[in-house]
Amino acid sequence: MSKERIVSSGSTDSPASLYGPASLSLGVVAFLATVLSGYLGIAVPLLAGCLAVTFGVLGLVNGTNRGKCVIGLVGGAVGFLYPVYLMIALSM
Repeated sequence: MSKERIVSSGSTDSPASLYGPASLSLGVVAFLATVLSGYLGIAVPLLAGCLAVTFGVLGLVNGTNRGKCVIGLVGGAVGFLYPVYLMIALSM
């Protein structure tokens, strides 16, 4: 019997493939922190929203996990823009 050697071609994952899940999770955190901003303050949704938007854009440019990137981008945009809107509206 001949023994065939199984050679794996290596992992096709790269660190850039994690932009989608990171954007999605940070977008959800930003959205939930926006809902609870009366208790948490506005720093959490602003920071998580900025990171979610950044990772979402990088993921869309990279082209992997586009659905997760779009959901994270929208959640991050809401998490970032709603507190900014409140600051502008309440300062007038």
